[in-house]
Amino acid sequence: MIEATPDTPPLLRQPEFLKLWAAQSISQIGDQITYLALPLVAVLTLDASAAQMGLLTAAELMPHLLFSLMAGVWIERRQNRRRLMIVADIVRAGLLVSVPLAAAFDLLTFPQLYVVGFVAGSCAVLFDISWATLFVSVVPRRDVVEANSKLNLSRALSFVTGPSAAGFLVQALTAPVTLLVDAFSFIGSALFLGRIRAPEPPVEEDGRESVLQSLRSGLRFVFGDELIRPELLCTATINLFNFVFHAIFILYATKELGVSPGVLGLALGAGAVGGILGALVAVRLERLIGIGPAFTLGCVLFPLPLVLVPLATGPELAIAFMLGAAEFLSAVGVMILDVTGGSLMLLRTPDRLRSRMSGTYRFVNYGVRPLGALVGGGLGTAIGLQTTLWIGVIGALGGVVWLVFSPIPRLRAVVEAA
Repeated sequence: MIEATPDTPPLLRQPEFLKLWAAQSISQIGDQITYLALPLVAVLTLDASAAQMGLLTAAELMPHLLFSLMAGVWIERRQNRRRLMIVADIVRAGLLVSVPLAAAFDLLTFPQLYVVGFVAGSCAVLFDISWATLFVSVVPRRDVVEANSKLNLSRALSFVTGPSAAGFLVQALTAPVTLLVDAFSFIGSALFLGRIRAPEPPVEEDGRESVLQSLRSGLRFVFGDELIRPELLCTATINLFNFVFHAIFILYATKELGVSPGVLGLALGAGAVGGILGALVAVRLERLIGIGPAFTLGCVLFPLPLVLVPLATGPELAIAFMLGAAEFLSAVGVMILDVTGGSLMLLRTPDRLRSRMSGTYRFVNYGVRPLGALVGGGLGTAIGLQTTLWIGVIGALGGVVWLVFSPIPRLRAVVEAA
């Protein structure tokens, strides 16, 4: 990781970071458009069933489980990771273009959509794991938390602008044509990445480790480090139970509470606003109380407000207010968690292990998400929706237990591991 010097300008006057930020912001908005437009293609163009929608979602998520560990090792042995990111962007653009082309000639099928989802998910794995290496080549150690805050601010803004843009474009242009427009977001990201001139960390010239040994050393670092291990166990526990919760949240809100889609949309919109606020306050909070206490606070504030959902009762206006408050406060918490937790990982991990760490972390943290969704659906059917929501909230809060016996709650600053 590069160090700041007395001549290093503030973050917003560092051109290489601004290029990275622009690339990430464009890509994030494109991702959000894709997340809505691709399922709408399946529903509106091909009249998808529930089972087919499930397969499409699984196709997009599966690469994170299948490839994250190996991708971390493989990327670490590549010299130019930025080129991998550019290729991943271009491939995703080509995949999106293929959908409206097939639709125009009445050739679009579900197998094609499954392939598009799976390959796009695979490209996302390559892009995201390579991104950690490029980030530390561009951002000085001094500015890591502030840079993470700005990147997460873009992410929060994309949650507001992306679905809105997608809805408007689908209404005006049809879902397949929206994907054609969306393809340009990945081209824009690739163009900004191509202009970055920061040197990447060198590849370790050490052929003594086999692929299996590299995998083991990555796992050993993640689960052996006194900071990374409890952070991963905490966030994975939160994510597992959070997906138990959210697998049935919309069903509970609409069927059990009788909330209309419009009111539910406003409640979810409050969450997007909370995400923006959380990204803005994370840096100040980290400077005020330290990175460890700020991360711990985020881990509590993310799941705790969700207790308002199973507690919600009364007229629709009161229920809407409680759901909106739950989504708003929870989004503030998740952004504080993401900014400080991501910074802690980046500051703690040596350059030579960065890709392996990212792959291992992603494998566990993303791997529990579909499992949580399956558990949530099963429990909701077996014991009822409201009881399952309580299990989701209480289980997610239990993730903080992993931090109690670690140095993280008392950690003011992060030192790189030996």
